[in-house]
Amino acid sequence: MQKILEAIQADELATIGDIPLPETYRAVTVHADEVDMFAGRETRDKDPRESLHVEDVPVPELGPGEAIVAVMASSINYNTVWTSIFEPVSTFSFLSRYGKLNDLTKRHDLPYHVVGSDLAGVVLRTGPGVSRWKAGDEVVAHCLSVELESPDGHNDTMLDDQQRIWGFETNFGGLAHLALVKSNQLMPKPDHLTWEEAASPGLVNSTAYRQLVSKNGAAMKQGDVVLIWGASGGLGSYATQMALNGGAIPVCIVSSPEKAEVCRAMGAELIIDRNAEGYRFWSDEHTQDPKEWQRFGKKIRELTGGEDPDIVFEHPGRETFGASVYVTRKGGVIATCASTSGYMHSYDNRYLWMNLKRIVSSHFANYRESFEANRLIDKGLVHPTLSRVYPMDEVGQAAYDVHRNLHQGKVGVLCLAPEEGLGVRDTVKREKHLAAINRFRGV
Repeated sequence: MQKILEAIQADELATIGDIPLPETYRAVTVHADEVDMFAGRETRDKDPRESLHVEDVPVPELGPGEAIVAVMASSINYNTVWTSIFEPVSTFSFLSRYGKLNDLTKRHDLPYHVVGSDLAGVVLRTGPGVSRWKAGDEVVAHCLSVELESPDGHNDTMLDDQQRIWGFETNFGGLAHLALVKSNQLMPKPDHLTWEEAASPGLVNSTAYRQLVSKNGAAMKQGDVVLIWGASGGLGSYATQMALNGGAIPVCIVSSPEKAEVCRAMGAELIIDRNAEGYRFWSDEHTQDPKEWQRFGKKIRELTGGEDPDIVFEHPGRETFGASVYVTRKGGVIATCASTSGYMHSYDNRYLWMNLKRIVSSHFANYRESFEANRLIDKGLVHPTLSRVYPMDEVGQAAYDVHRNLHQGKVGVLCLAPEEGLGVRDTVKREKHLAAINRFRGV
């Protein structure tokens, strides 16, 4: 791995494919024999620092249509948090099912799981049948893994009956020195970004694009009022940028004055600090409070000049879903992609059916949507929201920060990259966008 790193740092990418691969590589893992380690603890008290390991693992066999990538940097997504606390189920059940699919997928069914669903790095090897990519290419990866042997996925690959999220429902993820990906996960690395900046948007940027912009999601148009939960967070920060770029009117929901300032730095003007307003959508564990929904809706209309949201960008889930359904305008859309506060949603269906509102489900993105989202980054129309970067040996703390919502935007992880700031190719373009690239740093 040292020779590979030296070649990348010396810009000797044309011959990097000639360097032999090592037998093992450093990776962030969870262990199958530890899935019960948090038994009896509340979700909040389950600590990724106890379950995430950094260790040497064997380099996997390279198969047809695949690539091995030297990972310079990665990032933390909430699916890594779920993996690390073994909720809602252990990911080893995913690996076991995938391993039964065919002889090639057996590689994934192991007693350890290499996690991580983002990367920026350099292609080292490509398998039979790969023609678009070659050793030495600088790339980022989206996390959609599909087999496409069923007709279901050929209109929208997200509908493939073997659709999985790489590094979560498959093995050999991006929080490592090497990663195994399908070649159709690869996209060009934006050349004005560092490795850690380029690694940070992938999953959340693509997810936000499909959920908010794509015809498969909310199909946002100019002038739409878009309510964005967690607008300064890993997912919401990209939704906020896309709303502003697309001529929509974001109403940003945050939980502190500091997060409100981050939204203002992105260009948002309509901001609600939910903690300062003291919203309590649940009066107890089993009962929601419609009066709080009404108070929330009134605040939104005060900001928008009397308009209700055309779109609600939903991802907290249980805690907020009843309010989201209530405040959406007649005929509007609640687009949901996650449930970080709980999966069992409840809402008053009268406000949905009698007002012809729609709930639209959205999960990650297909290759085309991911490519378009990455293109926005490359064009400098959407920017990374990286706030802090950890070395790989401190990945447990990085995941803990995300689990406990101690972060802004995205938390990055250096893998092979020995320090921050490396990997920039286009300094002119970078200088043009530097203030926007750095607006989350240190927040």
